[in-house]
Amino acid sequence: MKILVMYFSRSGNTKKLAEAVAGGVGEVDGAECLLKPCSAVTREDFLNSRAVIAGSPVYFGAMAAELKAVFDKLVIVRKQMEGKIGAAFATGGGESGGKETTLISILQAFLIYGMIVVGDPIAAGGHYGVACLGIPDADTAAKAAVLGRRVAELALRLSA
Repeated sequence: MKILVMYFSRSGNTKKLAEAVAGGVGEVDGAECLLKPCSAVTREDFLNSRAVIAGSPVYFGAMAAELKAVFDKLVIVRKQMEGKIGAAFATGGGESGGKETTLISILQAFLIYGMIVVGDPIAAGGHYGVACLGIPDADTAAKAAVLGRRVAELALRLSA
């Protein structure tokens, strides 16, 4: 079962967090992670994935325009995405610089697509998704892996 991890990263920090999320997905037997920058994501990637985990740096308290463009472009497959899982992660440059509002902007897109929104598990903080300030440290990478595992395990469970 495919799990798409898509991201936009200008500085490389969000890419590093995406790699940690993908590592967690890869730990689940039966799950195959498709890790892609949002510029490379296709309609088929969305349709063939049981879950989508999207990540963005904070831009004015919301997801980057490059990531939103994927949601805008692929709205034609919205009905086929209903019931799939969506989760989010974000990176920011300031202590209170909008990481949670960025996560919520991604989760809103998943809700509009009719997807089942999943936050990070209690073991990773228990909020909207994984977020960090600057370069992900070892603790944040571990929490990102927990999110990836959780999404993959739920996707498998829902498909059973």
